[in-house]
Amino acid sequence: MSDSNPGAANPALGPDADAAAGEGLELAQFAAGCFWSVELTYQRLPGVARTEVGYSQGHRHEPTYRDVCGGGTGHAEVVRVHYDPKACPYEVLLDVFWAKHNPTTLNRQGNDVGTQYRSGIYYYTAEQEKAARDSLAEKQKEWKERIVTEILPATRFYPAEEYHQRYLEKGGQSAKKSCNDPIRCYG
Repeated sequence: MSDSNPGAANPALGPDADAAAGEGLELAQFAAGCFWSVELTYQRLPGVARTEVGYSQGHRHEPTYRDVCGGGTGHAEVVRVHYDPKACPYEVLLDVFWAKHNPTTLNRQGNDVGTQYRSGIYYYTAEQEKAARDSLAEKQKEWKERIVTEILPATRFYPAEEYHQRYLEKGGQSAKKSCNDPIRCYG
């Protein structure tokens, strides 16, 4: 495997080279527990054009939900956000990320336990990396416990199976922009 291109031997380890879903949009990836409620939170955010749930940061090419839940792929459940930085700056996405979960619990959010439920910010640019690291430093001042959120380059994104996409919206919860209804997670 080449140091300059880790994805050459294993595509899962390469960078996420997909393009954002429209002109002027940028990508961001976040892991904050079960991707269903994280996705709905970002769907409701003005300036977010599209969300996708899937798997990233692992070593298995084309993992399935069953593979990821088995714990052997190294993947996290992530939400990939296509956003307009003029309408929704990256720092707003970070604020939502920190507010959505407990970043001090290792490989766990609520009843969901496993490495796939870890806390992570996966960046696409040096600017995103700096903003993520700066925000973590600020958030750490608010927590007694150590924040365990990983901040890493975004690796290849594998969309989750279709039934996971917009799961809570399909189940009747509102994805309307600025909606403040409580998010109920069920499976």
